[in-house]
Amino acid sequence: MKLQQLRYLCEVARQGLSVSAAADRLHTSQPGVSKAVRQLEEELGIEVFMRHGKRVTGVTGPGRTVLEIAERILRESANLKRAGEEFSHRDSGTLIIATTHTQARYALPKVVKRFRSRYPKVKLAIHQGNPTQVSEQVLRGEADFGIATESLASYAELVTLPCYQWNRVVVVPPRHPLLRSRPLTLDAIAEHPVVTYDFAFTGRSQTDKAFAQRGIAPNIVLTAIDADVIKSYVELGMGVGIVARMAFDPRRDRTLRAIDASHLFETSITRLGIRAGSYLRGYAYEFIEMFAPQLTRRTVGQAVMGAKGSAYEL
Repeated sequence: MKLQQLRYLCEVARQGLSVSAAADRLHTSQPGVSKAVRQLEEELGIEVFMRHGKRVTGVTGPGRTVLEIAERILRESANLKRAGEEFSHRDSGTLIIATTHTQARYALPKVVKRFRSRYPKVKLAIHQGNPTQVSEQVLRGEADFGIATESLASYAELVTLPCYQWNRVVVVPPRHPLLRSRPLTLDAIAEHPVVTYDFAFTGRSQTDKAFAQRGIAPNIVLTAIDADVIKSYVELGMGVGIVARMAFDPRRDRTLRAIDASHLFETSITRLGIRAGSYLRGYAYEFIEMFAPQLTRRTVGQAVMGAKGSAYEL
């Protein structure tokens, strides 16, 4: 039995039982994946996958148990490698963070600069995606941890910890009628076309919930995954924008004005997501604490290794 066989086996399951997709993901050939999986099944004396001809159609009962154990072995193999690196190369290595555009663009730059100054030999990579993609990258071991507002807490395999709270602003061009609306109301916003986040992003569900509770159906003319794109279309006069407060910088966004909307929408919480049982390098703990000072190494470590992270609140 080889780790490579376990990787192939688990990747087929992750790719919706598609051997070709698993081969693409692993940068190898489809026949190679099929052969490795067959050899493992023969060694175990059971069939992990159900097949119809050459096509994988399902997972057998024993196969579900095998996949759970295989995933656990792969996680521990990765942990073992990280543990060795921690003691042999304490100040060098790689740190991969999965996060959304808003976090990468507005929340992380100062932390990244500080971290790079402290750990110049650590290769830092930021993988951007929507919250679901962020969660899945962490679960697959493609990122050490994830930072996002939506989705993370809905994955049972992830330990999630709150980083900070935030709310929204409405962005408009100068001399826009909403600048005279005091206090700002949802009804007043709904009188104008709205440009905001795609549903999968940055607290969009909280925005929709606020309008729905008032029985208001805003005219959302454009959605985007990027706050900068939203602001660009507001500048073009396509509508009023609803963005995260952190995404508006008066010094850079001089052609726009921001109106506080925190009284209209529920507060959102940006969370840290880590796969339960993961071994984190010391510098990963330091990055987390730089980003969210209340998340000390002890707090994060206890959560990852057992305590339920979601129970810790701001």
